[in-house]
Amino acid sequence: MIGAGAGGGPQPEASDACLPWPLEELADAVETAAARSGEAVLVVPDGTRLRVLATDGGAAVAACAQFAAECPAESFEGAGPGRPPRPGPGSAPPSGADPALAVGVSAPAGLAAVSIAFKQADQALSVARRRGVPVVEHEDVAAGSVLPLLADDAVRAFADGLLRALREHDAHGRGDLVASLRAWLSRHGQWDAAAAELGVHRHTLRYRMRRVEEILGRSLDDPDVRMELWLALKATS
Repeated sequence: MIGAGAGGGPQPEASDACLPWPLEELADAVETAAARSGEAVLVVPDGTRLRVLATDGGAAVAACAQFAAECPAESFEGAGPGRPPRPGPGSAPPSGADPALAVGVSAPAGLAAVSIAFKQADQALSVARRRGVPVVEHEDVAAGSVLPLLADDAVRAFADGLLRALREHDAHGRGDLVASLRAWLSRHGQWDAAAAELGVHRHTLRYRMRRVEEILGRSLDDPDVRMELWLALKATS
């Protein structure tokens, strides 16, 4: 399953008969490639998105990836009624422009798992848009790291809010709770190892972690709390 969406910010509403220009041309490219290779393909317009059910590793999938890779190199000039601007031949791309097309590809799936493939393609499409790249495969997302996703403004705002009280505490010179928490979490709660890294006695570190719990109103015995605090530290580092 392939999910494709017109990039470059908000798009006007489009009917099935009036797709944004990247999706209209992408649909033609995919259907043409499938016809030439004798593959079965299902192309379903969905407003400013396009859903494609195609043979894994086939010509239709290859055509989709190639079209998406070439699409960001073109810029926009003029617009048809109800459509976003079309690319102008030979013109330069706008400075800092987002890809004109984003594509998300699911993992290979049988017909019984189409609903799962649909969700995977949608998730990969969201990641492609977030990263500003033309194509993302769901398998690559799963094999990667979650850390790049922490760059999201909403995640950083959550992290800043979660750690604000600790940073305010440290700003008054009453102990380095943020650094101590980071060392303790990175050492998986091993008191001696974390204390040695900080150059303090383990009893001092235990006191600091109790202060962290008191200030945040959360227990460090809770694995969900430890996970949230670690991600907050990574997002704001």
